[in-house]
Amino acid sequence: MVSGTTQVVAVIGHPIAQVKSPDNFNHYFAGQQIDSVMIPVDIAPEAVDAYLQALRGCCNMSGVLVTVPHKQRAAALVDELTPRARHLGAVNAIRRLPDGRLQGDMLDGLGFMMAADGHGFSPAGKRALLCGCGGVGSAIAWSLCEGGIAHLALHDASPAMLQQLQQRLAQHFPGVAITGLPDSLDNLDLLVNGSPAGMPGCDLLPLPAALLASLGPSTHVADVVTAPVMTPLLTLARERGCPVQTGPEMAFAQMPLLGEFIGAMPRQAEAAV
Repeated sequence: MVSGTTQVVAVIGHPIAQVKSPDNFNHYFAGQQIDSVMIPVDIAPEAVDAYLQALRGCCNMSGVLVTVPHKQRAAALVDELTPRARHLGAVNAIRRLPDGRLQGDMLDGLGFMMAADGHGFSPAGKRALLCGCGGVGSAIAWSLCEGGIAHLALHDASPAMLQQLQQRLAQHFPGVAITGLPDSLDNLDLLVNGSPAGMPGCDLLPLPAALLASLGPSTHVADVVTAPVMTPLLTLARERGCPVQTGPEMAFAQMPLLGEFIGAMPRQAEAAV
C-alpha cells in the first residue's frame, strides 16, 4: 500500500515495459516490509533534463535507475560522476545527495560479471566478442578488461560509437588486444549481446546468421535484453549446446548494488550485521 510516507524510487527509459527492476525491487520491499515503491517512468529523451531537475527537489525520492536510451544523456546532466561512470560517459543509477546535487554511477558491468561468475565464467585470459558499444556494452567491455580478458572484439552498427569505445579501452587497457568483428566465432570463449537486438521492434539477431553458424558449443553466450528472457540469440545458442546467461540474471545480480547506491536498500555491510 502506497501512502503519504512511502519513499519512491524510479527507473526511467523509453520504452520502459521491458524492465525488470520494478518487479525485483517491489518484491524486495514487500518481503522486507519496507515502506518504499519503485515506479517505471517512460520518458522521452528530450524530457530527461527536466525530469532530473525535478528530482533535485523531490524530498521523498532518493534516486532513479536509468535504462535505454538515456544512459549517456543522463551522465551529462548530473553534477558528479563516479570515476567509473566518468570514464564510460554513461550512468545507470543516479542518487540525490543531501544538498540536492545528483551523482551518477554505472554498475551494468559489475552486474554482468556477477551473473557470469554465477555460471562459473571468468574472463581472465579469455577471448570475447561484444556486440553493442553503447552504455551497457561499454560498461561490460570495461569490466571484462578489468577482469583480465586477453582479446576483445567489438561490433556496433554505429562506426563512431565503435571507434569511441575502441579508443577508450586502448588508452586504459593497453595490454588487451582490441579488434573488430572476426571472420569466425569458433574460438570464442564469450559472446555478449549488449545491443537492443532481440527486443520487440529491433533486429532479431546482433550478428549475421552466417557468422553465427560458426558458433561453437563451448562459448558462453550472454544477452542483456530482459524481455523476452530467451532472446533469438540465446535460443540459437542453446540449440547449439552453448551455456547461456539471460538479461534478467544480470538485472537481478546488480540489484543490491543499485539499491544501495540510490538509497533504496541498506548498505551490504549493514545488511550482514
